[in-house]
Order: sequence, then C-alpha cells, then structure tokens
Amino acid sequence: MKYLALLNAFLVFLTAGAQKTKQDIIKSIDTKYETYSATAKKIWDYAEVGFQETQSSALLQQTLKEAGFSVEAGVAGMPTAFIAQYCSGKPVIGILGEFDALPGVAQEAVPELKTIPGKKAGHACGHHLFGVASAGAAIAVKDWLIANKKSGTVRFYGTPAEEGGSGKVYLVRDGFFKDVDVVLHWHPGDVNTASYGSSLANKTGKFRFYGVASHAAASPERGRSALDGVEAMDAMVNMLREHVPQETRIHYVITRGGEAPNVVPAFAEVYYYVRNPNRDNVKSIWERLERAARGAAMGTDTRAEVEVTGGVFDLLGIESLAKVMDSNLKMVGGYSYTPDEREFASKIQQTFAQGKSPALESTNAIHPIEKFNEPASTDVGDVSWVVPTVGLSTATWVPGTAAHSWQAVAAGGTSIGFKGMMMAAKTLALTAVDLFSNQVLIDEGWKEFRSKTGPDFKYESLIGDRKPALDYRK
Repeated sequence: MKYLALLNAFLVFLTAGAQKTKQDIIKSIDTKYETYSATAKKIWDYAEVGFQETQSSALLQQTLKEAGFSVEAGVAGMPTAFIAQYCSGKPVIGILGEFDALPGVAQEAVPELKTIPGKKAGHACGHHLFGVASAGAAIAVKDWLIANKKSGTVRFYGTPAEEGGSGKVYLVRDGFFKDVDVVLHWHPGDVNTASYGSSLANKTGKFRFYGVASHAAASPERGRSALDGVEAMDAMVNMLREHVPQETRIHYVITRGGEAPNVVPAFAEVYYYVRNPNRDNVKSIWERLERAARGAAMGTDTRAEVEVTGGVFDLLGIESLAKVMDSNLKMVGGYSYTPDEREFASKIQQTFAQGKSPALESTNAIHPIEKFNEPASTDVGDVSWVVPTVGLSTATWVPGTAAHSWQAVAAGGTSIGFKGMMMAAKTLALTAVDLFSNQVLIDEGWKEFRSKTGPDFKYESLIGDRKPALDYRK
C-alpha cells in the first residue's frame, strides 16, 4: 500500500509538472476525455434523483480522492453532499458540481422518444456532465498550482438536489462558503456563453390535506374528501394568477389524489413551486398560497399542513468576472459535429415543436457576452449572494433543445454532451488560473459584489431553519 501511494504521488508530480501554461492545461484535460466521458456516462446511467444520488456522489468523491484531494462527505446534514479540496493557503476558489437527475424523463441515448423500461428518472438538465466537468477542472487547477508552486486552495463542492431540494442553500446557511474568494460554476445548455445576469427566486413545498375515508356510494355523507381540499386550493390558486406580478410562475402537480374512486380519499397532496425575479414577491405570494390552503381546508371540512421543501434566491451576476470567463471560453473555443453526430442532431431537431431550429454549426461559436434574465431558478443563487460567483453554459445539447426534455437526456448521453462538458472543464480551469494569478481580478469581483448587495444586506434563506428535505423525492 505504501508503494502504491508513493507511485501515485510520483505520477501526480509528473502530470502536474507538465501543466505550467494554459495550453498545457487544455492539452492535459483533452487527454482525459475517455476517462471523464466514461464517468459522466456512469452517472447518466445511475440517474439518481435529489438526495438519493448515492452512487453518483461516491463516484465523484472517488475521482477526486484518486487525484489527491481530501474529501469530507455528508456535509450540512446531506448524506450525498461533500467537499473535496487541495489546500495550500489563499486565495480560495470554489467550483460547484451537481449530479442529481429529474423524475419522469428516462430516455435512451437515441434521437427519437424511447423511454427505458423500469427507469424512473433521467438527466434532462445535464447534471451528470456538470459534476464531472467541474471535478475535471478542479483536478487540472490543483495540478497547475503544484507545477507552478503557487499558494491557494481549490475547493470542489459536491452539491446534491439542485432540482427542487435546494442543496446549496444548506451549505450557504451553514457557512461553508465564508472563506471563499470566488465561486465558479457552469451549466449544460445548447449554446456556448459566459453571459451574466439574474434568475428567478423560488419557493417550493407540499400541501397535505387530511380528511375522512368512507364508502363513496353507500355513505358519502360520512366522508370528508382530502382530494376536495386539494382541488379547492388549486382552484383558488388558479384564480390568484390574475392578481400577481406578471413575471410570476406558479406550477403544481397532484402527487397523491386517493387510491380508488369508490373510497373518499382520506389523504391527498399537491406539490407547488412559486417563482418571481424578486424574492420578496416570492415570499408574499407563498403566504397567499398558504392562506388558500387554509381556506380550502375550512371549506371542505378537512385539515391542511404545509411543508416547505425548498427555496432559492435569484442569481446575482458579476460582470467583471464574466468578462474573465468569456475571455477563457473564447480561448477554448467551440466544437464541430462529426458526420454521425450531425445525423443524430438533425434527427433530434426534427422532433422539436417550434419552427426553424438554430444551425448545427452554432456549437462552434461563442455567444457574445450579455446581461440576461433567466426564466428559471437555481440554488446557485444563494451562493452568489454570499460570495462573488460566475458561470457559463456550453452546448451539451443539440441547438434548439429545451431543458428538462427527453431530447436533452438523449444528447447528454452521447459524445455531443461529452464534448460540451470538456469545453466547460477547460474554461473553468483557465478562469481559476487567472484568479490565482491576479488578485486584482478577485478584488474587482468583490467591489462589484458589494456595490450590488449593498452595505446593509444580510443573508437569510427562504427555507428558514428547516433541515434538508431528504425525502422530498420519495
């Protein structure tokens, strides 16, 4: 065992010694394409949903341990969350990694709708790529620090349950970012861009109604339908849509509605999301949902309970850091399809409902940097309000693909997804190198951050003091 440890340390030394320049880093990451694509494909196959990503988390931890990182698992009360780091002082650069899948979108890696029998989830948001690219970047940065004898800490955050579980919020709330100088992240998409901007804050939770069971034909008068409570609440919330700010999004699914039509349901449950660009609006609209639930329970003679399962801030964009990342994305460049990939992508585009699709050649282009307002939510938002944060997106999906679709699952399990993943790994690594090399960039990021948060800002999560909702997907 001692011999193997020494051999591994020697191999790490040799690898690190070759990574002194940005071009060395790019070449080194390229040599690991087969390894990283195989790792991503395993996590794609696992397709584990929020807080149940046992195999996915373990594989990423193993990858980082073998590369010489120290790993702390089960942080912030989340069994699948972990922190891996190579530490040699300041500055501290954090890199975020996700790995949870979405329920209901199991799909084979083929260009037509083809579900996988017996499988309940799929990586329709590409988090299998997210975690692996970020880990690859962290490893490359660690090797660069060693090769150049630089001080600094590169820290990988293994963050579970981004899809509705708000995993990063618990890490923020418990102070795991308090010593970090800058945080880097990325996300799969259908374009290559390092643009910056905002996203939608959200709050999520389950409304549970309790009634009285009875025979729906012989003795309906003795029953009190929990499903009536759910439907009454849903009706009131649907009327509420006319009287909220127009940017608001309210979604729900009835997760339990009873077991049989001839039994008055004693229990029913509805799962809600509320989104708005302003988190104060989210808070007030959520309070109105809770009042609707109480009113529905009163009107149907049932009892209602609510469990808040998640809540995230809007994203705080930092333009100065986005420019640094944009420069590195341009250095890395895009990629072109092989003939087989082009055929796959063309077939995928034929399944889109909208009109003309973007050109397949757009995967080789870098979208101009700009300020955006993303009509989606992410728990990266909370991180961005406690430390300067910057991200990018790369074309891991066929141009024109919508997130959370079977088309995204399909492409993410092929070389199309892996090529975009490698672009992200390189860009993250090069951006971290710039930050380690130039303290001025970090200082500028903090100056802009403080000007946007203001002197009186104090972080308070939207989930209060609740513990992680480890069973929210069960």
